[in-house]
This record gives sequence, structure tokens and C-alpha cells, in this order.
Amino acid sequence: METFIENRNRVQPRHANNLGSAHGGNLLRRMDELGAMSAMRFAGNPCVTAHIDSVDFERPLDIGDIALIEAYVYDHGRTSVRVRIRAHAEDSLTGSRAVTTESYFVLAAIDDDRKPTPVLDLTVSSPETDQLREEALADEELA
Repeated sequence: METFIENRNRVQPRHANNLGSAHGGNLLRRMDELGAMSAMRFAGNPCVTAHIDSVDFERPLDIGDIALIEAYVYDHGRTSVRVRIRAHAEDSLTGSRAVTTESYFVLAAIDDDRKPTPVLDLTVSSPETDQLREEALADEELA
């Protein structure tokens, strides 16, 4: 199952703090939403955020920047799904990217009664997704 999802939005003044850059809470909300979409695609059930590892804001996203957020499942437990989520500033003319924010989320798969439900084993279907998984596991160990 392909769980890599990405989304782009231009940072608007309504998303910004008093310094003219994206408010961290707004960015974190978008990261959480995309992470949940990736987890649900993998689990085949609704997923709720159970844990967020440290969030590293490495550089600001300024008003007018393109915020590219990418999320993918890289590991799982019995009922939990681990998702790596990164935000980038993307140049709208060249497509070049710089990481701005990064975190690892744990989401719990739930059933119709909102009780934890088991997830299937993660299978890696391509060299690209295998590389993403290996990078996430290695980087998580360093964190």
C-alpha cells in the first residue's frame, strides 16, 4: 500500500504570526491532518493522533512561500502507525526545496466504537519507499 502523501499550500497572511512567518500551530495542524491521511490509507481504518515526537522547526516559512508537507508510514505496532512528516519551503519557479519542519507521529487505528484495532503488516513495494522507510528509521534513532 502506497502511503506517501504530499500537499502544497501558499502561506497566506491569515496563516502567519506577527513576524510574517507561518504560525507554528497552523503548520502543526496541517502536518497532523496529512499524517492522519497517510496512516488511514495504511490502516484501512480511522486513525487518531496518540503521540508526537519532538517537532523541529528548522527555518521559517514566510508569507508567500509554498509549504510542501509530505507524510508516509514507515513502521507500525499492533494497533499503532508511525508516520514521518516533513514540511519544506518549495520555490514555486524552480521546485527547489528546503526542509523547514520535521517530526514523527504515532497514530492509533480505531474501529467504529473508537477502540484500538489491529493494523496489517507494512509491506514495502518499491526501492523508493524502502529508502524512505530506512531513512526514517535511521533518523528516528538519532533523534
